[in-house]
Amino acid sequence: MITLEINGTARPFDVPPDMPLLWVLRDVAHLTGTKFGCGLGLCGACTVHVDGTATRSCITPVGSLAGKRVTTIEAIGETAQGKRIQRAWLDREVVQCGYCQSGQIMSATALLASNAAPSDSDIDAAMSGNICRCGTYVRIRAAIKQAARS
Repeated sequence: MITLEINGTARPFDVPPDMPLLWVLRDVAHLTGTKFGCGLGLCGACTVHVDGTATRSCITPVGSLAGKRVTTIEAIGETAQGKRIQRAWLDREVVQCGYCQSGQIMSATALLASNAAPSDSDIDAAMSGNICRCGTYVRIRAAIKQAARS
């Protein structure tokens, strides 16, 4: 039995310790906002926060998360940075197909939590592991800048 703190609530899971966090979130906890993309930690669609750090859930075994806090897209709007990012995402009409956006928002929120006034190069570095097949990178950067100013 593994107990995880997800979005502020401790929950027990009867899963193998090497099971990726992504599958625990989606298939066991029924938190489907976190998306499966590549399964290799390369595309960023599965990004969540582990103790505030942007983390690829598809390659993170649940057994490595004892005593850590996991935050998913379902709860990110409860944080100050998350609220600002979500508002900016809407204002800048970032979303096109939307598939990658939960991971993009999680990475952007982690960036603002650690750097309140990121430069273009800071944004590029923090977001470099998130792929958007629709190519909304210019709007993503503009939304992050807007959220940083607000």
